[in-house]
Amino acid sequence: MKNTYVLLLLMHFFGNELIAQEFKVITSVESIVPLGIGRSRIIDHGESASLEDLTTARTHGTDSNQGSVKRKDAKIDKMEETKLLNFYSGVGINFQNIASNDALISAKINSMISEGWQLAFVVSGVESNGGETDGNGIFITRYIFKRG
Repeated sequence: MKNTYVLLLLMHFFGNELIAQEFKVITSVESIVPLGIGRSRIIDHGESASLEDLTTARTHGTDSNQGSVKRKDAKIDKMEETKLLNFYSGVGINFQNIASNDALISAKINSMISEGWQLAFVVSGVESNGGETDGNGIFITRYIFKRG
């Protein structure tokens, strides 16, 4: 009887590790282009991609079949785009836009959680404006959710 309780206790604590988990990535792209002329969005893919169809193996260091894989085959057709505001307006950083984006991103995260997803990781990066001759830049954040 004691062994049964121990087994049930172990299954309770480690049982989730035995269940397959599913991951989903949501990306926010926020423009840091001056004058608000960039495009900012939350992107949610609406279909799965086939990893097997786009992956090749090398048997020798320089032999590759990647030439047989076309970039167009990697693109998906279904996705959701949620418009965000740009970080810059005509006079500089627009803090109201940042707060508005925060509210929209929070709404997306809350929506995902209500669908049974759990926020597992957040990763971000910046390609910033390099000065007068650059004029380009984005702030990208990937929200990695899991469930199962």
